[in-house]
Amino acid sequence: MRILIVEDEVTLNKTIAEGLQEFGYQTDASENFKDAEYLIGVRNYDLVLTDWMLVGGSGIDLISMVKQKSPQAAIIVLSAKDDKESEIKALKSGADDYIRKPFDFDVLVARIEARLRFGGSNVIKIDDLVIDPDEEKITYKGQDIELKGKPFEVLTHLARHSDQIVSKEQLLDAIWEEPELVTPNVIEVAINQIRQKMDKPLNISTIETVRRRGYRFCFPKKI
Repeated sequence: MRILIVEDEVTLNKTIAEGLQEFGYQTDASENFKDAEYLIGVRNYDLVLTDWMLVGGSGIDLISMVKQKSPQAAIIVLSAKDDKESEIKALKSGADDYIRKPFDFDVLVARIEARLRFGGSNVIKIDDLVIDPDEEKITYKGQDIELKGKPFEVLTHLARHSDQIVSKEQLLDAIWEEPELVTPNVIEVAINQIRQKMDKPLNISTIETVRRRGYRFCFPKKI
């Protein structure tokens, strides 16, 4: 899962990013509103962790951008504001949680995990198909499917954004830690493995190619 951290305090930003990476999360970090706005526009996130006060804008203003781009993404606001009016404003603006500074990192991780579970962004269930990202496991009508690594992550990402056409560039940004170091054909390889190891044996179609635009999750379409 990919998390965007928007925090203008450099040390805290780095501490959160490194800590979440140890828990297996992929992270992007921004220290100002403009950079965060750009990242939200080009990448899909499972969760956005944002400070209230930012250079060039407000974390509250980022909420509507995130919800418009990735409606399923959870948003947690971090803030030194300890009054209930600020918390209410953040939640009414669309935030899913509000954490006051200073905070305990273990508590932050627990709140992130709880929010992702609550948002239903872990296990994906569509008809007889079940994708469990935490266990890297796929089952179809009770049958386990052997699909691991990047092909699994590509399938999971597309399933989470089943109402969208996702470009190769977006898939690279969302899944690979250093997308600039790999070529777009790795996406084609991953898609081919999904079709060979899963779609053909099960006589289903999970991903359709949209010419010149990218890919779209299309299950439960039959072939």
